[in-house]
Amino acid sequence: MKLIPGGVCAAAGFKANGVHCGIRKNHSKKDLALIVSDVPASAAAVYTTNLVKGAPLTVTKANIADGKAQAVICNSGNANTCNYNGIEIANDMCALVEKATGVNSGDVVVASTGVIGQVLDITPIANGMAELTAGLSYEGSANAAQAIMTTDTVMKEIAVEFTVGGKTCRMGGIAKGSGMIHPNMATMLVFITTDCAVSPAMLQKALSSDIQNTFNMLSIDGDTSTNDMVTVLANGLAGNAEIVCEGEDFTAFMEALNTITIHLCRMIAGDGEGATKLLECVATGADSQETAKIAAKSVICSSLLKAAMFGADANWGRVLCAIGYSGANVDVSKIGVSFRSPKGEIKVCENGAGIPFSEEKAKEILLEKEIEILISLGDGQYGATAWGCDLTYDYVKINGDYRT
Repeated sequence: MKLIPGGVCAAAGFKANGVHCGIRKNHSKKDLALIVSDVPASAAAVYTTNLVKGAPLTVTKANIADGKAQAVICNSGNANTCNYNGIEIANDMCALVEKATGVNSGDVVVASTGVIGQVLDITPIANGMAELTAGLSYEGSANAAQAIMTTDTVMKEIAVEFTVGGKTCRMGGIAKGSGMIHPNMATMLVFITTDCAVSPAMLQKALSSDIQNTFNMLSIDGDTSTNDMVTVLANGLAGNAEIVCEGEDFTAFMEALNTITIHLCRMIAGDGEGATKLLECVATGADSQETAKIAAKSVICSSLLKAAMFGADANWGRVLCAIGYSGANVDVSKIGVSFRSPKGEIKVCENGAGIPFSEEKAKEILLEKEIEILISLGDGQYGATAWGCDLTYDYVKINGDYRT
């Protein structure tokens, strides 16, 4: 397996584009994206568990109930959530795709992201479709990735090449996500494409399994979005025998998918609203996978720990505090904590108690852009990793006037 360029257009038969259609006031910001497969594809998705859900999720769920899709349309700047006519607008977006591309409206994944509770006018979207479809390109991933961004500061895309059944396959993804990120069964907006042939059932199984240890282990601010969705389209143009059951081919596919999702998790965490640092918490020595996941996620979610990391303060007590209230089945007297970055590693806690360490060295380590928080639970052989970011002054600034 190797990293390749191309994002969602790396796989054979996928075109994409992104334009500014007028939803967002800033004309330099793209706000409408389209991804189209040359042929119908197997489709799978996972959605936010928030009871308040964006209308596009409801429409997408109905459209891919048969396990098939051929296009994705997404706007930024307006979430189309809690609107009296939200379903109508989401369906209208799908109809616009059919009119412009010939793809059946029932085979369209539709998504929206942005402000909640503001009516989404279909007019700018309709007016922008000609430009959007005219610019569809097999090199258009970056345009689409830019068009789904809201408070993101960097474009997020990744692609890999792998082998299934002797055939070279490709998989790519784009994502948006910077705030309101604390998912369960989904995260932000993530669109993944592949030319590997996979049945809808196995594609759903792969996605639902993967996110348990990737997107579900990611948190920026503890808020679960109303519009979170991860989708995968597999059009089969690589020519491999369709994956219809577990085995060597399915394992290879899962490895590729996991490479994509972990990369996007790290990019999203590092680009958290106002963030200056990517945090990765690695818990080992747990008595079960669940214990490790609960402990690691609790540390990543701790506002006090996140603030300490912003200040490069090796306040390891906040790590133990977060584990202590997490509900994880741990023996506190066995916990060890270390901090690691490109500047080195330093142990700050052993057997649940502090040990002498150099504050100067610790600060040097914690001033780096990427920091690992290493937790040894001392009770078993299981481990888990969670991702997040520091908590800064700018997070409040960004969200204090996000709507206005």
